[in-house]
Amino acid sequence: MRVRAEPKTYDTPCTLGPLHLAERLLPCPHGQDHWPASYPECGSNAQSPINIQTDSVTFDPELPALQPHGYDEPGTEPLDMHNNGHTVQLSLPPALYLEGLPQKYVAAQLHLHWGQKGAPGGSEHQINSKATAAELHIVHYDSDSYDSLSEAAQRPQGLAVLGILIEAGETKNPAYEHILGHLHEIRHKDEKTSVPPFNVGELLPPQLGQFFRYNGSLTTPPCYQSVLWTVFNQRAQISMEQLEKLQETLFSTEGEPPELLVQNYRAPQPLNQRTVFASFIQAGFLYTTGEMLSLGVGIVVGCLCLLLAVYFIARKIRKKRLGSRKSVVFTSARATEA
Repeated sequence: MRVRAEPKTYDTPCTLGPLHLAERLLPCPHGQDHWPASYPECGSNAQSPINIQTDSVTFDPELPALQPHGYDEPGTEPLDMHNNGHTVQLSLPPALYLEGLPQKYVAAQLHLHWGQKGAPGGSEHQINSKATAAELHIVHYDSDSYDSLSEAAQRPQGLAVLGILIEAGETKNPAYEHILGHLHEIRHKDEKTSVPPFNVGELLPPQLGQFFRYNGSLTTPPCYQSVLWTVFNQRAQISMEQLEKLQETLFSTEGEPPELLVQNYRAPQPLNQRTVFASFIQAGFLYTTGEMLSLGVGIVVGCLCLLLAVYFIARKIRKKRLGSRKSVVFTSARATEA
């Protein structure tokens, strides 16, 4: 007989952010709105996730292409997968690293955020106020400047996290099955298993050239503002069956009563004065709203000036013609009198 598990939402536990610096929960009984009381940085002005408004992003043609290395060959050793009570986390070897960023960032781990069956949303980041069913985070740290993930997590741009929005469709995604197919082995909190190495690059969307970039934070306490975020515009896709497996398999507790691990995502945070850069120009969004207004005013003023110029030129030409006619009439009259 199966005991019905009550869903456990993200309002109850506080964790140590997307990298999970420690395998433990931190006391935070009052939910996300009360995080700053215990962890002041959670109330600072550069928090993540955010709602990316595409009509307000800044196109930067000089953003270098993001180049993942070693993602297709993570080695021969099994990868450790862990249910830590707030997500499923897969450890990654340092052979995986990123280029195209200010420093060399080596991979440390990946994990997922998701919602609840029958409820909308699940991703942490949103694009134009639309959330997707889930989100994958691949966490890296600046290995040129720091010796460890925990040290880098407390330094500006010490971390680089890739955010992949995940949609649910009809087709099963074999790459994600390398993770989702082992969830039943770690149903309860603190259970671990080993996963054979696989091509991590296949978890990414096909088009890596279109992304958003901004400075933000860990999405859970202590909310260090140390993350250089790259959120891809193109989504990855899994099947509805795979999504339900993610939503219904894991528990956030060790024993009874079982509590489903669901809705482990943070609400979007204010952008404040930060700039979100885009590596691409989107169709229909060549200009920001302010630029469109300025362009419209400029066009109207330009047309008015052109009309005024045409009016005065026409008026001048007309006066000149009238003057010429009067001169001809006057000359003809004198010739007749003679």
